[in-house]
Amino acid sequence: MESPRLLKLREVLEIVFIVGVAYGILTLHQMSFVSAPTLIWVVVGVAMFKTGYYFCESLWHLLEAAALDLPYHRFLILMAYNMTEVTLSFAIDFYCLSRLDQASISGIDPSLTGFSLLFECFYFSVLNFSFFGYGDITPAYMAAKMVMLMEVITAFSTVIFLLSDFVSMKDSMRKSRRDKMASQSPANVEVDSRPADGQNHGG
Repeated sequence: MESPRLLKLREVLEIVFIVGVAYGILTLHQMSFVSAPTLIWVVVGVAMFKTGYYFCESLWHLLEAAALDLPYHRFLILMAYNMTEVTLSFAIDFYCLSRLDQASISGIDPSLTGFSLLFECFYFSVLNFSFFGYGDITPAYMAAKMVMLMEVITAFSTVIFLLSDFVSMKDSMRKSRRDKMASQSPANVEVDSRPADGQNHGG
């Protein structure tokens, strides 16, 4: 079980990484060190990396919670935090795409900047994660479609494969522990009622 201090440290490092990468991409764009098309594909690569990372992290939480027989409501709280981080993370990806190329995502007002633009991207990210796409905001180019696809894959793997299997996995591990304990318990030794050698049988 990961200690609370290490868990908080890892969560802080994840947020620092997400924000730091986005800040670095936008800084390189503003300074014209790297072309916008190249940075767009950097965003796609980062999104792919995060998809694999979030899947492994959620799977690890599932296995740990099942092994420790964690109550379901506590597991849901843990996963809710992870899902919030995922939606915010991909919202930042969409924000970067919109800053690098306003035409990459259709339906967002080109005049929006700062927090207003970030909110629109967060709104779009939440709809993607929850599978409630209204069609008011859509990806226009391949890069934005790939980032959206990465978020949908993350959402599908988290909600369908992990949350739905938590109870069954807990029951399976509980049964496995019971069977293991039963197999390791000492066998009943049959008492030998036969007379010892040399013992008189007659009167």
